[in-house]
Amino acid sequence: MSVNWRKTIYFNFKKFPFPIAKKLPVYFYGRVKLASIAGEILIDAPIKTAMIGFGQQYEMDTVSNRTAEFSLKGKLVFKGYAQFGKDYFIYVKHNAFCQIGNMASLASRGKLICTKHVVLGDYARLGSESQIIDSNFHQMINTLTNEKAPIASPIVIGNYNYIGNRVSIMSKTKTQNFCTIASNSLCNKDYMSLKENSLIGGIPAKLIKENITRDWKGEQKNLLKNLIVKA
Repeated sequence: MSVNWRKTIYFNFKKFPFPIAKKLPVYFYGRVKLASIAGEILIDAPIKTAMIGFGQQYEMDTVSNRTAEFSLKGKLVFKGYAQFGKDYFIYVKHNAFCQIGNMASLASRGKLICTKHVVLGDYARLGSESQIIDSNFHQMINTLTNEKAPIASPIVIGNYNYIGNRVSIMSKTKTQNFCTIASNSLCNKDYMSLKENSLIGGIPAKLIKENITRDWKGEQKNLLKNLIVKA
């Protein structure tokens, strides 16, 4: 999809000081609804043009449903280059903190809903229709003890995580570096007791195999080529 210059220019000059804004570090592609940009956005890295793309076409499918939506009320930090696919929905609640690692990517038709605390490591790559949601949204209560469960809990995804399509990453999820998550899985707990280079999957996700990871070194050239836009 082509660059949405009106939203791109408006967003950059609205959210960044002029020396940063003039470099246009954030690009919007195609139709996107800016539901709110009242929050804070910070790029903790050398500023480059088009280093953050929202609505980029970097996958095989080429058709957009024109449903992309961006809502920023809390704090959103980018540690470098990042990429959001077509028709993506991102919501950062007031007083919430969300951090996206360098070279992270979140594929088309996914969701990132941060109501409290979400951190994605460097090279965290999520497949299409995957979702990250750190809240249950509604209060749950133990009917015997009247104990109330937390509505929201932090999510922390490690560096070099490869996450398949249609994965749901829910509150309390924490993963090791070099973790692989199989497609159609549900993650809802702390997996830090597992070793690096582990494959997890299922509903809920559990250890499937150890000593396996994506060939990050072998794919490095293509990752750089496909993620970094030469604007």
